[in-house]
Amino acid sequence: MGTNLTMLTDLYQLTMINGYYKKGTHEDTAVFDVFFRKNGCEGGYTIICGIEEVVDYIKNLKFQEDDLQYLRSLNLFEEDFIEFLRDFKFTGDIYAVEDGSVMFPGEPVIIVKAPLYQAQLIETAMLSIINFMSLIATKASRVCNAAQGDMVLEFGLRRAQGPEAGLYGAKAAIIGGCSGTSNVLTGKMFDVPVSGTHAHSWVQKFDTELEAFRAYAEIYPDSCLLLIDTYNVLESGIKNAITVFDELRAKGHEPMGVRLDSGDLAYLSKEVRKILDEAGYPDAMITASNDLDEYTITSLKQEGAEIDSWGVGTKLITSYDYPSLGGVYKLAATSGSDGSLIPKIKLSENPEKINNPGFKKVVRIYNNCGKAAADLILLNDEEIDTTAPLEIFDPVYTWKRKKFEHYAVREMLSPLFINGECVRPKKSVEEVKEYAKAELNSIWDQYKRIKNPHIYKVDLSQKLWDLKNDMVASRRNV
Repeated sequence: MGTNLTMLTDLYQLTMINGYYKKGTHEDTAVFDVFFRKNGCEGGYTIICGIEEVVDYIKNLKFQEDDLQYLRSLNLFEEDFIEFLRDFKFTGDIYAVEDGSVMFPGEPVIIVKAPLYQAQLIETAMLSIINFMSLIATKASRVCNAAQGDMVLEFGLRRAQGPEAGLYGAKAAIIGGCSGTSNVLTGKMFDVPVSGTHAHSWVQKFDTELEAFRAYAEIYPDSCLLLIDTYNVLESGIKNAITVFDELRAKGHEPMGVRLDSGDLAYLSKEVRKILDEAGYPDAMITASNDLDEYTITSLKQEGAEIDSWGVGTKLITSYDYPSLGGVYKLAATSGSDGSLIPKIKLSENPEKINNPGFKKVVRIYNNCGKAAADLILLNDEEIDTTAPLEIFDPVYTWKRKKFEHYAVREMLSPLFINGECVRPKKSVEEVKEYAKAELNSIWDQYKRIKNPHIYKVDLSQKLWDLKNDMVASRRNV
């Protein structure tokens, strides 16, 4: 990202910071958790994406002179506060999961521990980044899962909700499993594969479809993939493609394949496959596009469609059926007069909206097969003795318990910033993609089902559960 997004915040962040400043509490330590209450896309997991963009955002935090002038013009803030903002710099700690981590509802994916005014300012931009990129990475993962190993290409830039959504959405899609993108700027900025051939307009520009195909093959003889549905797939498109493929082969080149962008993709792909095979092109691929998503691809697979790769656009880059990930940023603790952290809790009539108080960590429990079996949220000072049996319980239905005797654990969050300095090395998009792939391979298939996935266990330690329930009872005067 590399740009200054300091003013990308909600006004109430600044009014609250001003209030803390006026009350002399702005330097108090605060702990905030970033978490989500439901998985993206109604699935069984969420891929966290955007941590690198959060790093860039934090590194570039600084109020510019024109920012301060604009804030003056609002007539909300006195000059001493404006001057206070002039020297703003993030000096706190941030703990986060790795980009590409598979995470589940209710567990912190980022924990901010910083002076209150600093922690408050960064809420909005951080949520904007993480919510969007995690949603698209998760959607891409589901699409790729439905494709069952076929190549999936992200083609959504023209339908994205703005240039930056197209840019960072394409990056997130690659991390979620896509093999490439049509977005050239994403390819340039993040060193990821780009892909594309020609549109219907190329075919329409020429007097005949055959002439258009010949011209394209002449320019790109070793990467010739022809769009064959401009007029009629079976009556002209595939026939003209075969003619051009024969001419290419006579010159020592092999065609890449054909693309279908409309019509009954299951039927047409089967017929096109027969024609290609009979003509001596069994290795020519069939690529499909046309408003695809994980549900359509699953259906086409079940119908036996002969499609080798999938170009997925609108419904991926916009997460068409699930438009936002509801990540939230909740206060979990503040410092007391003696400097110790005092747990904080928000109550609600909706139990799922009651946050887990205190400074916490998340551990993943692996069984002896190396598969993730459950996650456990603990207070930060708790340790697990892996030489002893471990029993966990459902935080709502406490009679539901599971005991582990041969297991391993891994802390999911690690330092990202310490004392305002980034302490985590930067990874390439391909490295993050491989990490996300390993994360997905570590969870059982039932959590990855497109529909009705099994619910992954996220439990609380006994100490955290006791703290939470004691605070709820105290706040309700029970």
